[in-house]
Amino acid sequence: MKVGLGIPGPILNDETLIFARQAGATHIVAHFVSGLLGEKEDTWLRGGLRRSYENDPRYDYESLVELRDRASEQGLTLESIENFAPADWYDVLLDGPRRDEQMDRVKQVVRNVGRAGIPTMGYNFSIAGVWGRPHQPTARGGALSATFANSEQTPIPRGMVWNMVYDAELYERSLRNGDFVEPISQEQLWDRYSRFLNEILPVAEESGVILALHPDDPPLPELRGAARLVHRAHIYDRVLGLNRSPSNAMEFCVGTLSEMPDQDIYEVVEHFVATGRIQYVHLRNVQGRVPDYRETFIDEGYVDMQRILRILHEGGFDGVVIPDHTPLIATSSPWHTGMAYALGWIRSAMKAVGALER
Repeated sequence: MKVGLGIPGPILNDETLIFARQAGATHIVAHFVSGLLGEKEDTWLRGGLRRSYENDPRYDYESLVELRDRASEQGLTLESIENFAPADWYDVLLDGPRRDEQMDRVKQVVRNVGRAGIPTMGYNFSIAGVWGRPHQPTARGGALSATFANSEQTPIPRGMVWNMVYDAELYERSLRNGDFVEPISQEQLWDRYSRFLNEILPVAEESGVILALHPDDPPLPELRGAARLVHRAHIYDRVLGLNRSPSNAMEFCVGTLSEMPDQDIYEVVEHFVATGRIQYVHLRNVQGRVPDYRETFIDEGYVDMQRILRILHEGGFDGVVIPDHTPLIATSSPWHTGMAYALGWIRSAMKAVGALER
């Protein structure tokens, strides 16, 4: 297996690439939509309302090649682009009037990724996105970490999808008038997802790109009035069964799967590694499960992460493993310090189970 690092958009720069290689990563995953263009790390860490912009130039072929080459200069392989820009496909998610136009944009992004020689496009087919997980001093030593306690779920304003604003004027008007996105049922969501998958997979196959679906975090059947897709592990079987294309795969988030109730995480990993459809892995630990859980350091939660790595290795998985988000360590660079700790732990654990490739 290979050790990778997911890098958020605000700090996807040469300094962070150098850090990734020095900390032991050989591959990177680029998260463009984690923040605004040019945003600084301190602003990004404070959170708050986020914007998404249509036709984000970072998804253009030339920009992807430039990022790939910058990573290569530091001894890193660009493994995946993670998540489409919400402003580019909100009507695909909402089944709105611009759906077909926006599908053309999504297809072009996939073609650009393939043409740039990047093997994977990670995505999350979600309307509410990641929501309701404030950072609290709940990890070891009071480190700030994401928590979820099933807080009151406010409706989704119009002009927002995936917890990002794509139309500021519509968003503000929606808040003023109390005009929110209508509830979305499981049947509606699965219909939209099936149509999306069947349209995008031929383009992905032709482009040599694997599409990797992330499960829903927090993993609730419904969030803010919108149904959720993969909110239990067994639902991944339904996703894989919708289309047998080799380009239809999983972005396997152990942290999110561990938050799901009434299941054995080790049996879940054994089951899905046997499918051969895990494209890459997010490794993260937690305490508790929905509706009340908190994220922890990788060696602090209820899951034996070394056992997870052993199951993956013995099951034949040889792809990239990245630390997911991690508690913020109290230094001048909390994100970097937390990730350095996680990367070192992952490398050591992989070596212990005979799985570290290089």
